[in-house]
Amino acid sequence: MIATFYLLPKPYSVKFAAWFIRIITLVHVDVKGIMDPDVQMFLINHQSDLDIGIMETITTKDLAWVAKKELFDIPFFGLVLRLPQDIALQRESKSALVKLIKDAKKPIDEGRVITIFPEGTRTETGKMKPFKLGAKKVADTYNLKVQPVVLIATAKYFSNKKKIFYPGKVTAVFMESFTADKDDSEWLNNTQIAMQKVYDDEFTNHPRNR
Repeated sequence: MIATFYLLPKPYSVKFAAWFIRIITLVHVDVKGIMDPDVQMFLINHQSDLDIGIMETITTKDLAWVAKKELFDIPFFGLVLRLPQDIALQRESKSALVKLIKDAKKPIDEGRVITIFPEGTRTETGKMKPFKLGAKKVADTYNLKVQPVVLIATAKYFSNKKKIFYPGKVTAVFMESFTADKDDSEWLNNTQIAMQKVYDDEFTNHPRNR
């Protein structure tokens, strides 16, 4: 991505790198549901580093990823986040939410899609961690069109924790989109419940996921 960033128009250098990862890892993605063409925020469960590459390749949208600030500071690798101007999140900071809301405005105005792992970290158990409030605060502030995306068992094929890699087929499910309603205090929690149900149903009904 770094090598092609100034040679290809946005966001094609990122997409090119993501497809490269998909090809060398031999991961096929079965996509279910339809991406909302007017989506402004993606909420995605997080199990594996493959998740980013998968998401970039199943949508043509210019994604503005929200990632922890420490990743931006890693030599060389940090360029992968800084060049496309992704959003750095300072965790465990009182001013983090205010800064996140402020930093999200520019990519939203540019037509990019805010893309966030609301769990805040990876989990390989299949049980999603409680969603953090950052996604809701941004979506509520800008009245965003939100679409949840559920990735099924990606850690089975690429696990950072277990240090394993296997080629195979994963499933990505685009759920129905909705417009964030700041008067609904429970929409984020309800979205987590709905995403977990989709994950559990998909995992149970397809033996290859187990």
